[in-house]
Amino acid sequence: MKERRPDSRPSRQNREDSPADGIIEGRNAVIEALRAGTNIDKIFIMKGEVDSALGHIASTARKQGIVVADADKNKLDKMSRTNSHQGVIAVASVREYATIEDILEIARKKGEQPLIVVCDELSDPHNLGAVIRTAECAGAHGVVIPKRRSAGLTAVVAKTSAGAVSHMAVARVANLPSLLKDLKKQGMWIFGTAADGTTSLYEADLKGPAVIVIGSEGDGMGRLVTENCDFLVSIPMKGKLNSLNASAAAAILLYEAVRQRL
Repeated sequence: MKERRPDSRPSRQNREDSPADGIIEGRNAVIEALRAGTNIDKIFIMKGEVDSALGHIASTARKQGIVVADADKNKLDKMSRTNSHQGVIAVASVREYATIEDILEIARKKGEQPLIVVCDELSDPHNLGAVIRTAECAGAHGVVIPKRRSAGLTAVVAKTSAGAVSHMAVARVANLPSLLKDLKKQGMWIFGTAADGTTSLYEADLKGPAVIVIGSEGDGMGRLVTENCDFLVSIPMKGKLNSLNASAAAAILLYEAVRQRL
């Protein structure tokens, strides 16, 4: 009896963990998507490829405010379903992004103090999806992500959020520190999560207009984002580990806000 060889095809789990869902690949397909006004989250162009078609795609995308990123051939090959990406892949967004004004208007219409979650460079789409799901369940008015170095509203994020992306306003901004400064001027308090924070979770007053900032999976909040926080909040850690997953930290802070606002 012959020994059974392992299946070399990518597993379902591996396909889920890649941005394969919702991709548009090939030069003509991406050009047509741009022309049709398709919601595109990001476009990846192969490093070192310089020709008029790719240059046209890049310039058109940037004019539409779409992030264009370099990617090596190996990354594009892994993302591709057709094995014919021609050096360019676009990742479609599952819905349009909201604006900060949209989020604040949602709070005004509900007659509630704004509660906003800011994700500082969460690159894992599963983490972002989990944060959006928790934010929706906790009654937050919106989630904000940066344009670069962050997962976007891809199909993987939508699936992980269990459909919450259809109900939660998600805004995307070019500069988080600038946004936080502007929100402060509008009377909001900025609470950043930090392991060495000087304010205990249970001392933080989250009843007023609040922005909860969640740092990236590996490095936490960036320096400029940290400097624009009014409070650095620490979550009590009683075990042997000293940190929580980003989405778990977001859940704890959000539901402390829910408790305080009851």
